[in-house]
Amino acid sequence: MAGARVLGMPWTQARRRQLLASRVDTTVAVVSLMRRLQKAPHVLVSASAVGCYGASPNASMEPLDETAPPRPGEFQSDLCAAIEHEARRAEALGVRAVRMRFGVVLGHGGGAYPMQALAARLGLGAVLGHGRQPAPWIHLADAVGLVRFAIAHPHLQGPVNAVAPDAVTQATFARALAASFGRRAWLRMPGLPLRVMLGEMSTLLLDGQNAVPSAALAQGYRFVHPRLSAALADLAEADRAETGLAWTEY
Repeated sequence: MAGARVLGMPWTQARRRQLLASRVDTTVAVVSLMRRLQKAPHVLVSASAVGCYGASPNASMEPLDETAPPRPGEFQSDLCAAIEHEARRAEALGVRAVRMRFGVVLGHGGGAYPMQALAARLGLGAVLGHGRQPAPWIHLADAVGLVRFAIAHPHLQGPVNAVAPDAVTQATFARALAASFGRRAWLRMPGLPLRVMLGEMSTLLLDGQNAVPSAALAQGYRFVHPRLSAALADLAEADRAETGLAWTEY
């Protein structure tokens, strides 16, 4: 797991090279190390994202399992494909390669959740665009749990969608996040200005992938937080415990 932050700086050509190198070069280095070892490890668990399926056209909620194809020519899809291409080289060494495709990981200490939670606490939660785009997510406990599961279960290999089974739209996610803090998501950000300002990077916000965790469920993984409302309540409760305040007091 490595790489420069995907959402943030504009996807200029220089930024795209940095995003690629920070992930692909690390994967190449790990596989190169495996080749030099007298005994290769049993398993490599690599991390890419559900962005490998590209931007779903027309906010499609069609389920995408691990057999769904990439969308060549879309940067987020090409980025994930490049990572997974290098990870699969470990298979030639007799290493079981598990390619995790993460949705948005919800947890404290980094990633998308802290800033989203701050906005929601302040009553600034927003529906982006029409809000019907899929919003694949996973609680940090299950993100870690799936990695541990992949290491421990020898029959799990290939691509694995690391997403919760509760498929929601971005509007549903925004409202549930706000509700976890006793707030409402009353703002709406039109899609066109975001597409103009952010270019292709706007697809991370305005398009989505309804990825489903078929491989994980088939192998018997049991999600700690399978439902969005309970996952967000768990995270909000951790916030309350840390501050000692109830959000309704604001």
